[in-house]
Amino acid sequence: MVRGARWQERLARVGIVGLAWLSLLVVVLPLGLVVWLSFFADEIPALPPAGYSLRWYRAALGLPQFASGFETSLIVAVMATTAGLLVSIPAALVLARGRFPGRSVIVQVLTAPLIVPAIVIGAGMYVAFVQAEVATGLELTGNAATLAAGHALLTIPWCLRLLLANLAGLDPATEEAALSLGARPFTAVRLITLPMVWPGVVAAALFSFVVSFSNLEISIFLVVPGETTLPIAIFQYLQWKMDPTVAAVSTLQIAIVGLGLLLTNRFVPLGRVL
Repeated sequence: MVRGARWQERLARVGIVGLAWLSLLVVVLPLGLVVWLSFFADEIPALPPAGYSLRWYRAALGLPQFASGFETSLIVAVMATTAGLLVSIPAALVLARGRFPGRSVIVQVLTAPLIVPAIVIGAGMYVAFVQAEVATGLELTGNAATLAAGHALLTIPWCLRLLLANLAGLDPATEEAALSLGARPFTAVRLITLPMVWPGVVAAALFSFVVSFSNLEISIFLVVPGETTLPIAIFQYLQWKMDPTVAAVSTLQIAIVGLGLLLTNRFVPLGRVL
């Protein structure tokens, strides 16, 4: 009986490890194919490739729409991430420590954009901004702040979920001790709570930045006239050409995100918060 139980345990362990590796392969394989395609020498991709070249990276760096799209996406992602943190940090503190009626409803409302298709959010925000513009006479559409506001609607749920998870694992006795020693609530939050959940704040900022930087659906509706974001520039390029230039741009995007993850993990181990 003992030997049979050991075999079952080993088989279960092997099965779990195998499933984990299979899941990793499913996630990594498409990224690997994109990176591989970016080095094809042929303008029309074919297998096996006729050769390998860096010409598509030179072509990508030489196209102004990609450089302009990267700059716009970077600015909007920083603005949306900052707005998401400014809203989510106070909300997470109140929701994690407060016990009041309607708490779960507020959490569901703030995290609802995670389950609503982004294209629906983009269309709804565009209509809402147009209606508000007609009613007030203010220019609410066609500016970077509007686009950042739309992206912030996606960053808030990510920030809130990660911060609530970190606060749930934080012992409130430390904060209560600071308060009992005479610290004001704001001082206790600033000097005790935030440093203890700092890894969660960094992870929330990182994931929010990635979500905003790579968003296409909301950007299509709210993008500034005459400007474009990087995902829109890629989408527009694919309408006219199908060469590996897009794969090269995507590879550079993957490299930037991967470098950000590595640098973040160097100072704040992401395994502690994810």
